[in-house]
Amino acid sequence: MLQVRKASERGHANHGWLDTFHTFSFADYYDPAFAGFRTLRVINEDRVAPGGGFGTHAHRDMEIVTWVLEGSLAHKDSMGNGGVIRPGDAQRMSAGTGVRHSEMNASDEEPVHFLQIWILPDRPGIPPSYEQKRFEESERRGVLRRIASPEGRDGSVKVHQDVSIYNALLDGQPLSHPFAPGRHGWLQIARGEAEVNGLKLLAGDGLAIAEEPSVTIAGREAEVMLFDLN
Repeated sequence: MLQVRKASERGHANHGWLDTFHTFSFADYYDPAFAGFRTLRVINEDRVAPGGGFGTHAHRDMEIVTWVLEGSLAHKDSMGNGGVIRPGDAQRMSAGTGVRHSEMNASDEEPVHFLQIWILPDRPGIPPSYEQKRFEESERRGVLRRIASPEGRDGSVKVHQDVSIYNALLDGQPLSHPFAPGRHGWLQIARGEAEVNGLKLLAGDGLAIAEEPSVTIAGREAEVMLFDLN
C-alpha cells in the first residue's frame, strides 16, 4: 500500500521569522489522519529568517534529527554542546530525561531551510545525548546513504529506535530499497521531483509505505529522505 501525503495538504504557519510546514500533527495543527506514522512523529520543513530561530526550550523522551537543506543552523544545549549544522550534517539529539536547547539561524544575511524530525524512543528515561556527523555530497549522490540507525551502522548517527534514515541525491539513475517482511517506510521529497513505484511526487510530498517488498525511486536533481521503520 502506498499513500501519498501531498505537500499542499500539510499544516502551515508563517510567523514572519519562521515559515513552517507540518507533515504530521504539530503544535496548533491537528489532523487525525496524519498524527504520525509508526514511531515517526514529526517532519517539519522549516525556513527561518536571517538572525531568527528557536530560543532555549525543553524536550524530553524524543529522538530529534535535524537535516539542513540550505543555509546554516547554530545549536546550543544544556549538555554543553554547541556548533553549526550545514547541508550534509546529520544532527541527532536524544532528549531522554530532559534537555534544553536552542536552534538559531547562524547567518544574519541568509535564510536557513531544514527538516526537523522527531522519532519516539524505544524506551523512556534514557540519558540525554548528542551527536553530529557529516555526509558529503559524493556519499549521497546516486545512492541511498544511511545517515541514522539504531546501531550507528555505516558510520551513521545512532538513534534509540528501530528505524534507519537514508538520504539520497538523485542523479537520473533509479534507486531501489527492499523492505523486510513486517517493515514499513516513509519517503519524504526534500527538494525537486521524483517518481516512486510509478507515483509522481513533488517537493514536500510524503509517501507512506506498507506491505510493499520494495520501492524504486527515480528522479534527477532531487533530494529524498527514506525512513525504514518497524
